[in-house]
Amino acid sequence: MLDQIHLLAAVTVLGVLEQAYFFLQVIYARRLFGISPPKTSGPPEFERIFRAQVNSSEYFPFFLALLWQAGLFFHQGLAAALGLLYLYARYCYFKGYKASSSERLTPIYLGSGVLWILIAASALGILRFFFSHYMGLNIL
Repeated sequence: MLDQIHLLAAVTVLGVLEQAYFFLQVIYARRLFGISPPKTSGPPEFERIFRAQVNSSEYFPFFLALLWQAGLFFHQGLAAALGLLYLYARYCYFKGYKASSSERLTPIYLGSGVLWILIAASALGILRFFFSHYMGLNIL
């Protein structure tokens, strides 16, 4: 069984490490700009870093669910590759947003596109399983 999920697990760990990196960037920005918790406002530079981290955290559960569903029901290798692409897009989004709010747009579109592909792969894989398991039909 582990040979069927090892790539998904590796991408999950990388995603968690990326989230930790984003959290650390907010801590460093708080220190740099002198903004103590629970405040979430300050100079635009701080607010962009804070929003990039929060937005990334908000999308992370969706990403994980889709990564694992696509990997388990469709194809582990494809899901893992898409997961790496998503994590790269998120990193570019974070760096872009940190520099300027307009530089976040291309990476966020790329990341959203990857999520839609993971949704499609998940849905196809789950449908294939239902047809195969309950109706005896092999649709792919």
